[in-house]
Amino acid sequence: MSDARAIARPVIVVVMGVSGSGKTTVAAMLAAALGCSFQEGDDLHPSENVEKMAHGKPLTDADRLPWLQRIANEIDGWCGRGESGVLTCSALKRSYRAIIIGERSGVTLVYLKGAYDLIRRRMAARHEHFMPLSLLDSQFATLEEPVPDEHPITGDVGGPPAEIVGSILRRIAERQGPKKNSS
Repeated sequence: MSDARAIARPVIVVVMGVSGSGKTTVAAMLAAALGCSFQEGDDLHPSENVEKMAHGKPLTDADRLPWLQRIANEIDGWCGRGESGVLTCSALKRSYRAIIIGERSGVTLVYLKGAYDLIRRRMAARHEHFMPLSLLDSQFATLEEPVPDEHPITGDVGGPPAEIVGSILRRIAERQGPKKNSS
């Protein structure tokens, strides 16, 4: 894995992708490498949203709005305190990313991209998650992949999580440029 010490602080990262893309695994490893806070975005869903998804019903934009606002508030808290953090959020539409990232220039978007069949197999193999496999089609139908002006770092979910995290760390460090010595 890349050396996270080359990355200037604070750094805030939103790890996005469809359910089953590995957001939680990658984001938790990334936060550990950076030595910063990790927030599972699903934990910020209102209970009504979790209940709806658990019953196989896709969320509407209106359902998602309070959740996206909670995520934005978490990011704003980190920014306001000068802290680093890594957060997961499916962030399937550009309009959702506008709410959670918007004009927050210090936030890095990481998109975990993977083939439908691979993600379907992963979702079928996991247990005790509120998101049923039946909603994967709606996730892919809703997905608007990030475009260049959103400056995403894209990770291929087909590789081992440690390699994905290493690649993300290298890309963040490259974006920041050479680390300045304070001697």
